[in-house]
Amino acid sequence: MTANQSWVNATSRPNSSIIMPVYNASCWLDECLQAILDQDFTGTMELSVFDDASTDNSRKVVETWRERLEGRDISLVFSGHNSDQPRGVGYAKNKAVAQSCGKYLCFQDAVSECALIGCKVRRLPEGSTQRYTRWINTITQDQLLTQVYTSHGPTVIMPTWFCSRDWFSTVGWFSEESKGVPEDLIFFYQSLRQGGLVIRVDHCLVVYRYHEKATTHSVKEETIWNLRVGFLQERVISQWESFTIWNAGKQGRKLYRCLNATNQKKVKAFCDVDKNKIKKGFYTYEDSKERPKPKIPVLHYKDASAPFIICVKLDMTAGVLEENLNSLQMKEGIDFFHFN
Repeated sequence: MTANQSWVNATSRPNSSIIMPVYNASCWLDECLQAILDQDFTGTMELSVFDDASTDNSRKVVETWRERLEGRDISLVFSGHNSDQPRGVGYAKNKAVAQSCGKYLCFQDAVSECALIGCKVRRLPEGSTQRYTRWINTITQDQLLTQVYTSHGPTVIMPTWFCSRDWFSTVGWFSEESKGVPEDLIFFYQSLRQGGLVIRVDHCLVVYRYHEKATTHSVKEETIWNLRVGFLQERVISQWESFTIWNAGKQGRKLYRCLNATNQKKVKAFCDVDKNKIKKGFYTYEDSKERPKPKIPVLHYKDASAPFIICVKLDMTAGVLEENLNSLQMKEGIDFFHFN
């Protein structure tokens, strides 16, 4: 008889099994396990942990909690594998479920409480801000971090935020400056600077109403632009030796002019699809104090080289931009970042 079968036949079978896949989570496990210990559920429970070939001391950390958990009548079922590579979250969850015995399953990831959590939204009136609503509801979990520089703002929107009180205090509360300050974007960027995660629950849990008197309309576009440029330089461009600006038009040139002198020198080219812009051959920075004035080559995007900062708005070119990016077989967050 297997361990699971013995549970099925036993009167002490737990009401609930907490399912926790683990991979290199040692720095978060104490918080996670303490939260399980502090819960006020009055039924019987077990914690089923499966380690997906961690290379840190995750297993040791979990074992140090066994006595405390069992002291609260939470039995610990713990196993894992030692392969060279992890087999993925789905695999680890399935293994944890298979070794558990509770009547109900509660899924618990070993993630930090240092996170902003949001959700999908329903926009009212229907049809208002269609591009924006489509974006916040459809970007992938990876893009929650790679698309933080676009004009859309935070990748999980403020009316849906959920975070711990401790994390709110760590980030530093909201800016209380005068009207016209994008306090949500400032807080969002500061959370990322502190190493915070961004998570979206893929269910529509909030009705988000658009109206002309919303305070967001008091924030000047230039204020948001300057915050975005500063964060882009801090987090991305500072890490690159050189890069290409995708868009030789107004927005691409504006980004170039707003970069600091060090980062302007990293721009090796503009690229575009417009034959007239490409035919000119270069962009001259007329306002530069340098002599001779900088002349930046303008290339067809197929002749340019990564990494790129994309200064063309998503979902505005009938899919042409997206097709061109896909044709180059690049990886977002490594080979390119969206800015507009």
